[in-house]
Amino acid sequence: MPTQYGDLSIKESTIHTRKHVSLFDVSHMLQTHITGKDRVAFIESLTTADVQGLQENSGTLSVFTNEKGGIKDDLIIMKTDKDFLFLVTNAGCIDKDLPYLLENAAAWKAKGKDVKIETLDNRGLVAVQGPEMAKVLQEGTDIDLSKLTFMKTTVGSVFGIDGCRVTRCGYTGEDGVEISVDPTKAEQLVDRLLASQAGKVKLAGLGARDALRLEAGLCLYGSDIDENTTPIEAGLAFVVAKRRRETLDFPGAEKIVKQLKEKSWPKRRVGLLAQPGRCPRSHLPLIDPLDKCAIGFVTSGCPSPTLGKNIAIAYVDKSHSKEGTKFIVDFGAKQAPVEVVKMPFVPTHYYTGKK
Repeated sequence: MPTQYGDLSIKESTIHTRKHVSLFDVSHMLQTHITGKDRVAFIESLTTADVQGLQENSGTLSVFTNEKGGIKDDLIIMKTDKDFLFLVTNAGCIDKDLPYLLENAAAWKAKGKDVKIETLDNRGLVAVQGPEMAKVLQEGTDIDLSKLTFMKTTVGSVFGIDGCRVTRCGYTGEDGVEISVDPTKAEQLVDRLLASQAGKVKLAGLGARDALRLEAGLCLYGSDIDENTTPIEAGLAFVVAKRRRETLDFPGAEKIVKQLKEKSWPKRRVGLLAQPGRCPRSHLPLIDPLDKCAIGFVTSGCPSPTLGKNIAIAYVDKSHSKEGTKFIVDFGAKQAPVEVVKMPFVPTHYYTGKK
């Protein structure tokens, strides 16, 4: 995926997505099927999700955790009505996620368990995001989108292409879907979406995608979450399913649940609003204005196209994480004030059904 497409700047593309609909080629992400009668127990042994409790054709955001409670990666798990789970994991983590899945599957098989990992190599994945998504997509699909709510998945025909897996989710904060498609038909799908007269459809790149996810307060793996950060510190307690907090049968469970019960996490992910001018960026230190001590660091930042203000995500000492707390971002030669604000920075519009 390029940073941007020639006809739109990153700012223009971000605003276009918020007002209309954009297409993102996310085929670089790892798509995986997990089969076998022990598939649910297998994926639960590696993640914090309650897959057992999911309804068919529904899914959840989850995380792979390590033995210290840190996040190995975040992922989407869909429990289909077929004989497999459908996973989507980050492209940047393929080199560790895939061996991790394969090694653990081999260990399970050695114990007589029935589980198999199948990667959907080269299968296309197109994200269609924005308020006009449903209007554009509905004219070309046999799927009733009014019944396909957030984090639900189904298979159908999309603009004449059969066998498309359509999942209502995304990484922008807007209503959207991700379409898993035969790689030989992906370009055809994109061309037909772009030709739609039901909405203003444009291509969007990595620059807009990053601005959109940041405005929505969503984490980027490797920047805002990593192996040294627990889901609780990252403000992702909701991904640790209620039943799994009791069973304690995933890597790092004791540390994570202890943090939850004792409210003992040392740092917290927060949103920051900065002054006009230079925008806070990754790794910049944050300083307490009173005692001049370091109290955290920025992990992501950008000028928000939607708000027209500088925004950032950071980790700070828990004692400094309350909304309205003010401190200093240290640019080196210069310093500037920032304030803790509630996330998301821009309201989200996930489709949960007709009101």
